Amino acid sequence: MRKVLVTGIEPFDGEKINPSWEVVKQLGDLELSGAKIVVRQLPCVFGKAINALNVAIDEVLPEMVICVGQAGGRSDFSIERVAININDARIPDNENNQPVDETIVADGPAAYFSTLPIKTIVNGLRESGIPASVSQTAGTYVCNHIMYGLLHRLAQPSCKVVKGGFIHIPYLPEQAARHPGAPSMSVHTVLNALELTIAIALHTEQDLRIAEGATH
Repeated sequence: MRKVLVTGIEPFDGEKINPSWEVVKQLGDLELSGAKIVVRQLPCVFGKAINALNVAIDEVLPEMVICVGQAGGRSDFSIERVAININDARIPDNENNQPVDETIVADGPAAYFSTLPIKTIVNGLRESGIPASVSQTAGTYVCNHIMYGLLHRLAQPSCKVVKGGFIHIPYLPEQAARHPGAPSMSVHTVLNALELTIAIALHTEQDLRIAEGATH
């Protein structure tokens, strides 16, 4: 059976939960669109996060990998377009590392683009009533670090993973209650969005060519 690896991240920056893992863990061992879903939690630690992701890929041998992370302050389900080859941490990670202006892969390209059908996914989510967008930046913290590490792995000729990318999700309501004014999205909505994302990504070979750019 086809396998899809979906990852979430442990809590960081004083949060008691990370919505990415709270949702992703509910997908464990489900079968969706003819594929078995395998889930893993990644540490919010530079270096170790990519190492853990690579170990998971080696163990699971997935056809597709979708990594999910928290983006407190964002209001929708954000499909990341690009990861850049830089670690520039505004806050320390969970082991107190705070790299500044350091490359993720010393001899790697400046950036990698997602290999998920990002515009088709966004279009499908919106048609299902779920707020979604193409994001032009995954930041420069551990989420971007993970996305770049994943896409660098996929770029290797020996890699059998066909598609991969990263998704940022908002706070859960219980988190937003501690951040007055911050938007949130329920576990139910994010779970539906992830299930739909997996189905669309598995069955889409050619992405839509529609405008999803940004003016700033």
